Amino acid sequence: MLGFTNISFRITGVLIVKAQATPEAAVLPLPQQGGLAETVSIYLELAKAKLAMMVVLTTLVGYVVAARGGTELIPLAMCVLGTALSAFGANILNQRWEMRRDQRMERTRERPLPSGRVSEARATAWGLMSSFAGLAVLAVATNVLTTALSALVIVLYVFVYTPLKVRTPFATLVGAVCGAIPPMMGWTAAAGQLELGAWILGGILFCWQVPHFLALAWMYREDYERGGFRMLPAVDQNGSATAIVSLVYALALLPLGVFVALEGLAGTVFLITSIVLGIFFATAAWRMVSSRSAHTARRLFLTSLLYLPLLLGAMMIDTGRGSFRNVGGVGSEQATISTWQARERIR
Repeated sequence: MLGFTNISFRITGVLIVKAQATPEAAVLPLPQQGGLAETVSIYLELAKAKLAMMVVLTTLVGYVVAARGGTELIPLAMCVLGTALSAFGANILNQRWEMRRDQRMERTRERPLPSGRVSEARATAWGLMSSFAGLAVLAVATNVLTTALSALVIVLYVFVYTPLKVRTPFATLVGAVCGAIPPMMGWTAAAGQLELGAWILGGILFCWQVPHFLALAWMYREDYERGGFRMLPAVDQNGSATAIVSLVYALALLPLGVFVALEGLAGTVFLITSIVLGIFFATAAWRMVSSRSAHTARRLFLTSLLYLPLLLGAMMIDTGRGSFRNVGGVGSEQATISTWQARERIR
Protein backbone atom coordinates (compact mmCIF):
# COMPACT_ATOMS: atom_id res chain seq x y z
CA MET A 1 0.00 0.00 0.00
CA LEU A 2 2.85 2.40 0.87
CA GLY A 3 4.58 1.80 -2.43
CA PHE A 4 1.34 2.50 -4.34
CA THR A 5 0.90 5.75 -2.39
CA ASN A 6 4.38 6.97 -3.30
CA ILE A 7 3.90 6.10 -6.96
CA SER A 8 0.55 7.91 -7.06
CA PHE A 9 1.94 11.10 -5.54
CA ARG A 10 4.98 11.11 -7.82
CA ILE A 11 2.87 10.66 -10.94
CA THR A 12 0.38 13.27 -9.76
CA GLY A 13 3.22 15.65 -9.09
CA VAL A 14 4.38 15.27 -12.67
CA LEU A 15 0.91 16.06 -13.86
CA ILE A 16 0.76 19.26 -11.82
CA VAL A 17 4.15 20.46 -13.04
CA LYS A 18 3.23 19.66 -16.62
CA ALA A 19 -0.05 21.52 -16.34
CA GLN A 20 1.69 24.62 -14.98
CA ALA A 21 4.20 24.54 -17.83
CA THR A 22 1.50 24.29 -20.50
CA PRO A 23 0.78 27.56 -22.36
CA GLU A 24 -2.95 26.84 -22.18
CA ALA A 25 -2.77 27.19 -18.39
CA ALA A 26 -2.93 30.95 -18.73
CA VAL A 27 -6.39 30.84 -20.30
CA LEU A 28 -7.98 28.70 -17.59
CA PRO A 29 -10.40 30.68 -15.39
CA LEU A 30 -9.53 31.04 -11.74
CA PRO A 31 -11.24 28.62 -9.32
CA GLN A 32 -14.40 29.99 -7.75
CA GLN A 33 -15.06 29.98 -4.03
CA GLY A 34 -18.35 28.69 -2.68
CA GLY A 35 -20.11 27.28 0.36
CA LEU A 36 -20.31 23.70 1.56
CA ALA A 37 -23.31 22.81 -0.60
CA GLU A 38 -21.58 24.11 -3.72
CA THR A 39 -18.36 22.28 -2.81
CA VAL A 40 -20.23 19.00 -2.40
CA SER A 41 -22.03 19.58 -5.69
CA ILE A 42 -18.73 20.20 -7.49
CA TYR A 43 -17.17 17.14 -5.87
CA LEU A 44 -20.03 14.89 -7.00
CA GLU A 45 -19.94 16.33 -10.51
CA LEU A 46 -16.18 15.87 -10.69
CA ALA A 47 -16.58 12.32 -9.37
CA LYS A 48 -19.23 11.58 -12.05
CA ALA A 49 -21.52 10.37 -9.29
CA LYS A 50 -24.31 9.31 -11.67
CA LEU A 51 -21.90 7.19 -13.69
CA ALA A 52 -20.42 5.77 -10.50
CA MET A 53 -23.88 4.65 -9.39
CA MET A 54 -23.92 2.23 -12.32
CA VAL A 55 -20.65 0.80 -11.01
CA VAL A 56 -22.20 0.50 -7.56
CA LEU A 57 -25.26 -1.25 -9.03
CA THR A 58 -23.12 -3.89 -10.72
CA THR A 59 -21.20 -4.45 -7.48
CA LEU A 60 -24.47 -4.82 -5.60
CA VAL A 61 -25.71 -7.41 -8.10
CA GLY A 62 -22.47 -9.36 -7.85
CA TYR A 63 -22.79 -9.47 -4.06
CA VAL A 64 -26.45 -10.50 -4.01
CA VAL A 65 -26.06 -13.20 -6.66
CA ALA A 66 -23.00 -14.66 -4.91
CA ALA A 67 -24.71 -14.60 -1.51
CA ARG A 68 -27.72 -16.61 -2.82
CA GLY A 69 -30.04 -15.48 -0.04
CA GLY A 70 -27.37 -15.06 2.63
CA THR A 71 -26.97 -11.29 2.15
CA GLU A 72 -25.78 -9.33 5.20
CA LEU A 73 -26.86 -5.69 5.03
CA ILE A 74 -23.97 -4.05 6.89
CA PRO A 75 -21.16 -5.78 4.95
CA LEU A 76 -23.09 -5.13 1.74
CA ALA A 77 -23.48 -1.44 2.60
CA MET A 78 -19.78 -1.11 3.41
CA CYS A 79 -18.87 -2.86 0.16
CA VAL A 80 -21.07 -0.44 -1.76
CA LEU A 81 -19.58 2.55 0.08
CA GLY A 82 -16.00 1.44 -0.57
CA THR A 83 -16.76 0.80 -4.22
CA ALA A 84 -18.41 4.20 -4.63
CA LEU A 85 -15.48 6.07 -3.05
CA SER A 86 -12.98 4.14 -5.18
CA ALA A 87 -14.99 4.93 -8.33
CA PHE A 88 -15.23 8.60 -7.31
CA GLY A 89 -11.47 8.77 -6.86
CA ALA A 90 -10.69 7.11 -10.20
CA ASN A 91 -13.11 9.41 -12.04
CA ILE A 92 -11.64 12.52 -10.45
CA LEU A 93 -8.05 11.53 -11.25
CA ASN A 94 -9.11 10.70 -14.80
CA GLN A 95 -10.56 14.19 -15.25
CA ARG A 96 -7.50 15.75 -13.65
CA TRP A 97 -5.33 14.00 -16.24
CA GLU A 98 -7.59 14.98 -19.16
CA MET A 99 -8.31 18.56 -18.08
CA ARG A 100 -6.57 20.22 -21.04
CA ARG A 101 -8.25 17.95 -23.57
CA ASP A 102 -11.65 18.37 -21.90
CA GLN A 103 -11.23 22.11 -22.39
CA ARG A 104 -11.16 21.63 -26.16
CA MET A 105 -14.35 19.57 -26.32
CA GLU A 106 -17.81 21.12 -26.35
CA ARG A 107 -19.27 18.21 -24.39
CA THR A 108 -16.77 18.49 -21.52
CA ARG A 109 -15.54 22.08 -21.38
CA GLU A 110 -18.07 23.00 -18.67
CA ARG A 111 -16.84 20.30 -16.28
CA PRO A 112 -15.49 21.61 -12.95
CA LEU A 113 -11.79 21.53 -13.90
CA PRO A 114 -11.80 23.06 -17.41
CA SER A 115 -14.41 25.63 -16.34
CA GLY A 116 -12.28 26.65 -13.35
CA ARG A 117 -14.81 25.82 -10.65
CA VAL A 118 -12.22 23.76 -8.79
CA SER A 119 -8.43 24.04 -8.69
CA GLU A 120 -6.08 21.39 -10.02
CA ALA A 121 -4.53 20.87 -6.58
CA ARG A 122 -7.90 20.40 -4.88
CA ALA A 123 -9.11 17.99 -7.56
CA THR A 124 -5.91 15.96 -7.21
CA ALA A 125 -6.31 15.85 -3.42
CA TRP A 126 -9.97 14.82 -3.71
CA GLY A 127 -9.12 12.08 -6.18
CA LEU A 128 -6.34 10.61 -4.05
CA MET A 129 -8.30 10.83 -0.80
CA SER A 130 -11.41 9.27 -2.32
CA SER A 131 -9.40 6.44 -3.86
CA PHE A 132 -7.57 5.55 -0.66
CA ALA A 133 -10.67 6.02 1.49
CA GLY A 134 -12.51 3.54 -0.73
CA LEU A 135 -9.68 1.04 -0.51
CA ALA A 136 -9.52 1.45 3.27
CA VAL A 137 -13.25 0.79 3.66
CA LEU A 138 -13.02 -2.32 1.48
CA ALA A 139 -9.95 -3.55 3.35
CA VAL A 140 -11.71 -3.28 6.70
CA ALA A 141 -15.20 -4.42 5.67
CA THR A 142 -14.55 -7.07 3.01
CA ASN A 143 -11.33 -8.95 2.26
CA VAL A 144 -7.93 -8.67 0.61
CA LEU A 145 -9.11 -9.97 -2.76
CA THR A 146 -11.91 -7.42 -3.09
CA THR A 147 -9.59 -4.60 -2.05
CA ALA A 148 -6.94 -5.74 -4.54
CA LEU A 149 -9.51 -5.81 -7.35
CA SER A 150 -10.56 -2.25 -6.51
CA ALA A 151 -6.92 -1.11 -6.51
CA LEU A 152 -6.46 -2.80 -9.88
CA VAL A 153 -9.42 -0.89 -11.34
CA ILE A 154 -8.02 2.45 -10.12
CA VAL A 155 -4.55 1.74 -11.54
CA LEU A 156 -5.90 0.47 -14.88
CA TYR A 157 -8.39 3.30 -15.29
CA VAL A 158 -6.11 6.18 -14.33
CA PHE A 159 -2.66 5.05 -15.42
CA VAL A 160 -3.41 2.73 -18.37
CA TYR A 161 -6.81 3.53 -19.90
CA THR A 162 -6.54 7.32 -19.58
CA PRO A 163 -3.18 7.76 -21.38
CA LEU A 164 -4.04 5.08 -23.96
CA LYS A 165 -7.13 7.01 -25.10
CA VAL A 166 -4.94 9.43 -27.06
CA ARG A 167 -2.86 6.64 -28.61
CA THR A 168 -5.01 3.70 -29.69
CA PRO A 169 -8.67 2.71 -30.14
CA PHE A 170 -7.87 -0.43 -28.14
CA ALA A 171 -8.08 1.75 -25.03
CA THR A 172 -11.82 1.04 -25.14
CA LEU A 173 -11.13 -2.60 -24.30
CA VAL A 174 -9.01 -1.58 -21.31
CA GLY A 175 -11.86 0.64 -20.15
CA ALA A 176 -14.23 -2.31 -20.58
CA VAL A 177 -12.01 -4.40 -18.30
CA CYS A 178 -12.26 -1.67 -15.66
CA GLY A 179 -16.04 -1.80 -15.91
CA ALA A 180 -16.12 -5.60 -15.79
CA ILE A 181 -14.34 -5.87 -12.44
CA PRO A 182 -16.90 -4.21 -10.05
CA PRO A 183 -19.46 -7.08 -10.21
CA MET A 184 -16.57 -9.45 -9.56
CA MET A 185 -15.70 -7.31 -6.51
CA GLY A 186 -19.24 -7.74 -5.24
CA TRP A 187 -18.94 -11.48 -5.75
CA THR A 188 -15.63 -11.76 -3.89
CA ALA A 189 -16.94 -9.57 -1.07
CA ALA A 190 -19.76 -12.08 -0.51
CA ALA A 191 -18.05 -15.38 -1.40
CA GLY A 192 -14.42 -14.64 -0.62
CA GLN A 193 -13.17 -16.05 -3.92
CA LEU A 194 -13.48 -15.73 -7.68
CA GLU A 195 -15.81 -18.41 -9.02
CA LEU A 196 -17.20 -19.08 -12.48
CA GLY A 197 -20.26 -16.95 -11.76
CA ALA A 198 -18.05 -13.94 -11.09
CA TRP A 199 -16.33 -14.33 -14.46
CA ILE A 200 -19.69 -14.63 -16.23
CA LEU A 201 -20.91 -11.40 -14.63
CA GLY A 202 -17.66 -9.70 -15.54
CA GLY A 203 -18.04 -10.95 -19.12
CA ILE A 204 -21.52 -9.45 -19.37
CA LEU A 205 -20.28 -6.05 -18.23
CA PHE A 206 -17.26 -6.24 -20.53
CA CYS A 207 -19.33 -7.01 -23.62
CA TRP A 208 -22.05 -4.49 -22.75
CA GLN A 209 -19.63 -1.59 -22.47
CA VAL A 210 -18.21 -1.87 -25.98
CA PRO A 211 -21.40 -1.08 -27.98
CA HIS A 212 -22.51 1.30 -25.22
CA PHE A 213 -19.37 3.41 -25.50
CA LEU A 214 -18.88 3.10 -29.26
CA ALA A 215 -22.39 4.41 -29.87
CA LEU A 216 -21.64 7.41 -27.66
CA ALA A 217 -18.24 7.95 -29.29
CA TRP A 218 -19.82 7.81 -32.76
CA MET A 219 -22.30 10.53 -31.83
CA TYR A 220 -19.50 12.75 -30.52
CA ARG A 221 -16.70 11.59 -32.83
CA GLU A 222 -15.86 15.12 -34.01
CA ASP A 223 -15.67 16.28 -30.41
CA TYR A 224 -13.38 13.40 -29.47
CA GLU A 225 -11.19 14.24 -32.45
CA ARG A 226 -10.92 17.85 -31.25
CA GLY A 227 -9.81 16.56 -27.88
CA GLY A 228 -7.15 14.39 -29.48
CA PHE A 229 -8.70 11.08 -28.39
CA ARG A 230 -8.13 8.14 -30.75
CA MET A 231 -11.44 6.43 -30.16
CA LEU A 232 -12.46 3.99 -32.89
CA PRO A 233 -15.16 6.29 -34.36
CA ALA A 234 -12.60 9.10 -34.58
CA VAL A 235 -10.32 7.04 -36.86
CA ASP A 236 -13.06 4.96 -38.54
CA GLN A 237 -14.30 7.56 -40.99
CA ASN A 238 -17.25 5.68 -42.49
CA GLY A 239 -18.20 3.97 -39.23
CA SER A 240 -18.30 0.44 -40.63
CA ALA A 241 -15.79 -0.99 -38.15
CA THR A 242 -17.50 0.80 -35.27
CA ALA A 243 -20.88 -0.66 -36.18
CA ILE A 244 -19.60 -4.20 -36.77
CA VAL A 245 -17.66 -4.30 -33.51
CA SER A 246 -20.74 -3.04 -31.67
CA LEU A 247 -22.85 -5.80 -33.22
CA VAL A 248 -20.33 -8.53 -32.37
CA TYR A 249 -20.21 -7.59 -28.70
CA ALA A 250 -23.98 -7.14 -28.51
CA LEU A 251 -24.47 -10.64 -29.91
CA ALA A 252 -21.97 -12.03 -27.39
CA LEU A 253 -24.35 -11.03 -24.61
CA LEU A 254 -26.90 -13.65 -25.73
CA PRO A 255 -24.86 -16.76 -24.81
CA LEU A 256 -23.60 -15.08 -21.64
CA GLY A 257 -27.19 -14.72 -20.46
CA VAL A 258 -27.71 -18.43 -21.14
CA PHE A 259 -24.56 -19.24 -19.14
CA VAL A 260 -26.04 -17.40 -16.14
CA ALA A 261 -28.99 -19.81 -16.18
CA LEU A 262 -26.87 -22.87 -16.89
CA GLU A 263 -24.60 -22.05 -13.97
CA GLY A 264 -27.68 -21.90 -11.73
CA LEU A 265 -27.28 -18.22 -10.86
CA ALA A 266 -30.82 -17.44 -11.98
CA GLY A 267 -33.84 -19.26 -13.36
CA THR A 268 -36.25 -19.35 -16.26
CA VAL A 269 -37.57 -15.82 -15.76
CA PHE A 270 -34.09 -14.40 -16.12
CA LEU A 271 -33.28 -16.64 -19.09
CA ILE A 272 -36.31 -15.49 -21.06
CA THR A 273 -35.68 -11.86 -20.07
CA SER A 274 -32.02 -12.02 -21.12
CA ILE A 275 -32.89 -13.50 -24.52
CA VAL A 276 -35.56 -10.88 -25.22
CA LEU A 277 -33.30 -8.03 -24.09
CA GLY A 278 -30.37 -9.49 -26.00
CA ILE A 279 -32.34 -9.64 -29.25
CA PHE A 280 -33.54 -6.09 -28.66
CA PHE A 281 -29.96 -4.91 -28.09
CA ALA A 282 -28.53 -6.81 -31.06
CA THR A 283 -31.29 -5.43 -33.31
CA ALA A 284 -30.33 -1.88 -32.37
CA ALA A 285 -26.69 -2.71 -33.18
CA TRP A 286 -27.70 -4.25 -36.51
CA ARG A 287 -29.60 -1.10 -37.44
CA MET A 288 -26.39 0.85 -36.92
CA VAL A 289 -24.58 -1.59 -39.23
CA SER A 290 -27.28 -1.10 -41.87
CA SER A 291 -27.41 2.67 -41.53
CA ARG A 292 -24.58 4.48 -39.77
CA SER A 293 -26.10 7.73 -38.59
CA ALA A 294 -26.48 9.82 -35.47
CA HIS A 295 -30.03 8.49 -35.16
CA THR A 296 -29.08 4.80 -35.15
CA ALA A 297 -26.12 5.47 -32.85
CA ARG A 298 -28.35 7.29 -30.40
CA ARG A 299 -30.89 4.48 -30.52
CA LEU A 300 -28.15 1.95 -29.77
CA PHE A 301 -26.87 4.08 -26.90
CA LEU A 302 -30.33 4.47 -25.36
CA THR A 303 -30.99 0.75 -25.83
CA SER A 304 -27.80 -0.02 -23.92
CA LEU A 305 -28.99 2.20 -21.06
CA LEU A 306 -32.22 0.18 -20.89
CA TYR A 307 -30.60 -3.20 -21.36
CA LEU A 308 -28.21 -3.30 -18.41
CA PRO A 309 -30.46 -2.27 -15.49
CA LEU A 310 -33.31 -4.45 -16.78
CA LEU A 311 -30.99 -7.44 -17.15
CA LEU A 312 -29.40 -6.96 -13.72
CA GLY A 313 -32.80 -6.36 -12.14
CA ALA A 314 -34.12 -9.62 -13.58
CA MET A 315 -31.03 -11.41 -12.32
CA MET A 316 -31.47 -10.10 -8.77
CA ILE A 317 -35.18 -10.96 -8.72
CA ASP A 318 -34.64 -14.45 -10.08
CA THR A 319 -31.32 -15.25 -8.40
CA GLY A 320 -31.05 -18.60 -6.65
CA ARG A 321 -33.88 -20.12 -8.68
CA GLY A 322 -31.66 -21.73 -11.30
CA SER A 323 -33.45 -24.88 -12.40
CA PHE A 324 -31.03 -25.81 -15.19
CA ARG A 325 -28.22 -26.87 -12.89
CA ASN A 326 -29.79 -26.97 -9.44
CA VAL A 327 -32.63 -29.47 -9.74
CA GLY A 328 -35.23 -29.38 -6.98
CA GLY A 329 -33.75 -26.28 -5.35
CA VAL A 330 -31.04 -28.28 -3.59
CA GLY A 331 -28.26 -26.53 -5.49
CA SER A 332 -29.33 -23.12 -4.23
CA GLU A 333 -29.11 -24.22 -0.62
CA GLN A 334 -25.73 -25.84 -1.21
CA ALA A 335 -24.50 -22.68 -2.91
CA THR A 336 -25.56 -20.61 0.09
CA ILE A 337 -23.73 -22.94 2.46
CA SER A 338 -20.65 -22.85 0.22
CA THR A 339 -20.73 -19.06 0.17
CA TRP A 340 -20.87 -18.85 3.95
CA GLN A 341 -18.03 -21.36 4.31
CA ALA A 342 -15.85 -19.41 1.90
CA ARG A 343 -16.63 -16.18 3.72
CA GLU A 344 -15.63 -17.65 7.04
CA ARG A 345 -12.37 -19.02 5.60
CA ILE A 346 -11.38 -15.67 4.16
CA ARG A 347 -11.95 -13.98 7.50
